[in-house]
Amino acid sequence: MKDYRSHNMNVNIYRERFLRRSLGGFLLCILHLSLFTLWSCDDYDSFTTDRSSTLTFSTDSIVFDTLISTIPSATKTLAVYNRADKGLRISEVWLENGSKSHFRVNIDGQDLTATKARRATDFEVRRRDSIIVRAEVTLPESNSDVANKFEDALLFRLENGMEQRVPLIATALNAFFMRGVTIQADTTFTPQRPIVIYDSLIVAPDVTLTLEAGTQLLFHQESGLTVRGRLIARGTIERPVVFRTDRTDHIFDYLPYDRLPSRWEGLRFTAESFGNQLQGTDIHGGNYGIICDSTGLDDLKLTLVDCRIHNFGGDGLHITDAHCVVSNSEISNTSGHCVRLLGGSYAFTHCTLAQFSGFGDALNIANVDQGVYHPLTAATFESCVITGYAEDVVMGLWIDTSELSSDEAAAIGTVADAFLFDHCFLATEIPTEGDYADRFINCVYDDPEAEFNHEKNFTTIDRRAFLYDFTPLEESPIRGTAKMTSRDSLPNDLRGHSRFADEQPDAGAYEFVKVES
Repeated sequence: MKDYRSHNMNVNIYRERFLRRSLGGFLLCILHLSLFTLWSCDDYDSFTTDRSSTLTFSTDSIVFDTLISTIPSATKTLAVYNRADKGLRISEVWLENGSKSHFRVNIDGQDLTATKARRATDFEVRRRDSIIVRAEVTLPESNSDVANKFEDALLFRLENGMEQRVPLIATALNAFFMRGVTIQADTTFTPQRPIVIYDSLIVAPDVTLTLEAGTQLLFHQESGLTVRGRLIARGTIERPVVFRTDRTDHIFDYLPYDRLPSRWEGLRFTAESFGNQLQGTDIHGGNYGIICDSTGLDDLKLTLVDCRIHNFGGDGLHITDAHCVVSNSEISNTSGHCVRLLGGSYAFTHCTLAQFSGFGDALNIANVDQGVYHPLTAATFESCVITGYAEDVVMGLWIDTSELSSDEAAAIGTVADAFLFDHCFLATEIPTEGDYADRFINCVYDDPEAEFNHEKNFTTIDRRAFLYDFTPLEESPIRGTAKMTSRDSLPNDLRGHSRFADEQPDAGAYEFVKVES
């Protein structure tokens, strides 16, 4: 028979040995962890004065976008890294120009401009760690009409005696400022300096505002231009008249605010305004491009020649019951319609209407709005490109009588004859019998299934960076589509290239030009 007392004794002995070994192992682990922690803390808290250990920076200089004098810049950020295995102490950081500096710098929460000497002391950058520098600048106004460059530097002196330097660079344009101004007498703006508009600008009735070539009007948020009198813009291809935002900085490194829509309002021509002429004009980045209020057809309300109207939060060109002529112009990329015509009389020649960024149409035509009939007497498009990323960007080519009385509907008569597309390149459904097919003469249709279609027809379509070049590619069916007689009155395209360089001109505002390799 087995002795259970002896067995229990052996069990207790084994248990005691196990506990001693486990306890010993546990204590050994604690000891190792403690030593590791002490070693880690000691390493993390250690600093070197070795002169080979220096800081590195996220960029070798802080460069600001071209700024308008007296307007504060956006904030630039610089990361300061210590990539060494031990910490570095920074004895002092200062601005090279001291109290004369126009730059404002905050380093790791300390504001250098809080001291008269523009200095701060005693910073630590632990091993493989970093601190952040933030910089801003406001540049002074001067009597110069050309850009002025301002330079300074941020200097770091390490505990090991090494000094490191980060240049600060900014360029300023002096500008004229107008706030809530109504122009009461004939006035001419020159390109001497950009003109920054706050609280909008108004041209009074019976007054003419003339803009010479190279004039730049920069509009602050929610500001725009209202014309009750007349606007004459005399820009050229080389020196356009420009309407844009007053933001001169970038939202991302690859994207300036100037390329974004809805940064200001836009241009509005009121009912009493006639005889407006815009040539060589670039309008971009507003809530809308141009709005023409209803005026009737007796007088020419607006002429656009060699113009670019692009990147808007609403419609690019919105006209109601007016007589307008548009030639050699690009109207593109809006969140509304590129061109919206309600009633009126219009002639477009060698224009590019391109919708590649919004959900509206490239061209939208109507003669009834909210139950009100707007007579459409003419809407002709000759040698134009009308396209976009959608399969059909030409809308409203029918006469809507559903909201009219029977007498009004009967009075419309042959208004369908007002539409005419002659030698155009179109992204729309191919018209058939009964769909005003006879109003489309020698047109080429942008087939979404073809090798070259929509955006593939053009040199550059970059929606991320808002960069577009609507010059047709060599293989595009846009080539040679235009009407031969169109180039007689418009011998050069929007960039000044000759339309007589090959046998038949291209449709749209841009002529293909072969680049010699």
